[in-house]
Amino acid sequence: MNFGLVLLFRNPPKWRRPFAEIYQERIDLAVRAEEIGFDHFWTNEHHFMEDGFSPSSIAILSAVAARTTRMRLGPYVLLLPFHNPIRMAEDAATVDIISNGRLDLAVGPGSRPKEFATFGIPIRQRRQRMYEGLEIIGRCFTEDVFSFKGDFWTFTDVRMTPKPVQNPLPIYVAAVGEKALTEAAEHGYHLAGGGISSRSQIYDDALRRSGRDPRQFRRAALQIGHLAETREKAWDQAEEHIHYYMSVHFGMVAESAANDTLKLDTHQDLQVPPIGELRKTGRGPYGPAFIGSPDDVIMMIENGMAQASITDIAFCPDLPGMDPRLIRNSVELFAREVIPHFQRSGR
Repeated sequence: MNFGLVLLFRNPPKWRRPFAEIYQERIDLAVRAEEIGFDHFWTNEHHFMEDGFSPSSIAILSAVAARTTRMRLGPYVLLLPFHNPIRMAEDAATVDIISNGRLDLAVGPGSRPKEFATFGIPIRQRRQRMYEGLEIIGRCFTEDVFSFKGDFWTFTDVRMTPKPVQNPLPIYVAAVGEKALTEAAEHGYHLAGGGISSRSQIYDDALRRSGRDPRQFRRAALQIGHLAETREKAWDQAEEHIHYYMSVHFGMVAESAANDTLKLDTHQDLQVPPIGELRKTGRGPYGPAFIGSPDDVIMMIENGMAQASITDIAFCPDLPGMDPRLIRNSVELFAREVIPHFQRSGR
């Protein structure tokens, strides 16, 4: 089991501070994460959000790459339909070079209608654009010169230099629903999932049907949470902030689900319990919230591993608007108590 730290660089109006402070604190925390034992640093991509949800993940990864030496780096996830695939291949190769071969490129198709409308891209094309873009990126990484004619992009005599340090550079695809999980496996990409879910078995089964060995693939699970010395203290510190996170996230899910062209495979309850009641449910945006003491979180991970073949936990303690000192304490507790437990057990 590998453990990654996810930071989102969000700055909600209710708790607004200068963005320069938010970015410097998170980048410093990413550097600290390497020092205390995290295996991975991830960030995210969204656009046009009131809280400034990080729109430029490659720039953030480049800053962290220059200040770290061991930890792997990646977007969780980069919304590929919004990017020219050759330019993205160049940017990814550059981060891989700066980091000396530590980039994992995790991409998703996007699902928020507002983003597609503003960029002028038909949302019904999102998955086709993602996979066509991945094909082009793969050829940029591996071929000296190539031409390409697809449904969305046409390029002649592409000679992308320099190439990444890694060959191959690991590529993950975000997937939750059955169709998306199956497609990711059939195309031979690693999995970036939302929460620890038994649905990862769908991905494993599809890998086997396509003649691939699941043991050769990574399955990462994004988990939102917060650690403190006791469960009550953790919820006291986190509840208002995870309530905000869930309200915004479920609002985006509802907006996307209302678009008939998406046909999203989701059966979530999108109602967020009020503050004071939310803690009684233990819910988070992607399944149970990892909120509690270190022992509580260890038990949650062990319970999840019993039902799903997960190789990586992508832990996100970056609850929007939370005091950065509490976020840092949560990260330190996770590194001091949770990671060593699984190292000792060999899991």
